[in-house]
Amino acid sequence: MYAIVDIAGQQFRVEKGQKIYVHRLEEGEGQSVNFDKILLIDNGGKILIGEPVIEGAFIEGKVLSHLKGDKVIVFKKKRRKGYRVKNGHRQFMSHIEIVSINEKGAPKKSAVKPAEKPRAEKPKADEPVKKPSPAAEAKDAVKKAAKAEAEAPSSMKPEAEPAAAREATFKKPAAKKPVAKTTAAKKSASKTSASKKSTSSKPAAKSTTAAKPAKASGSAKSAAGVTIAKTTKAAAKPRAKPKSGDKGKKAG
Repeated sequence: MYAIVDIAGQQFRVEKGQKIYVHRLEEGEGQSVNFDKILLIDNGGKILIGEPVIEGAFIEGKVLSHLKGDKVIVFKKKRRKGYRVKNGHRQFMSHIEIVSINEKGAPKKSAVKPAEKPRAEKPKADEPVKKPSPAAEAKDAVKKAAKAEAEAPSSMKPEAEPAAAREATFKKPAAKKPVAKTTAAKKSASKTSASKKSTSSKPAAKSTTAAKPAKASGSAKSAAGVTIAKTTKAAAKPRAKPKSGDKGKKAG
């Protein structure tokens, strides 16, 4: 008789009296443990298959010891990067013995839930009353006034003014054109232009009168230059050279 059972995430084919190593269990050494995740039981050719487990079947076991498994080397490397890491790992294991395989009579787990205690409601604290803001108060007042006007009878409402009278009240007076000011400004502008022309013509007459003495001074300069040139020419004439005969007479 054998069974296939799921223990701590691993599936094992077990028989009565067999000893196996499984992942570390919570039970201490020497304690008994039951496994109810049985997938298949073969009892002398009579096969029971679970969907996914067999209801009521269980396996009784006993924890013999807790230990560590063989060391496993974990080596990592990235070529051309200089990356090499080497680590070791030893898995925590439990050594158990299969005591019996039972097809039926699994201890039922108590499904009775403890009665819930009624929760005492806490008294709510007095919440502070929020005062409306002045802006909200103003809006409420405007709305109330509008409602009151709408609900008031027609006799209480003031008579509507004609549209023409409203337009007349809102029209702005037409701006008057400053006619006198503009004419006076034009006259003043003409006077200033005339005065400017008269002032500009006077300096021109002065310039013509000043030009005459300039000509006279030029003629005087030219006459003086002629006389100076004559005197320089006279002074520049070479003296008469004595003749050769005169030199001999002087020597005698």
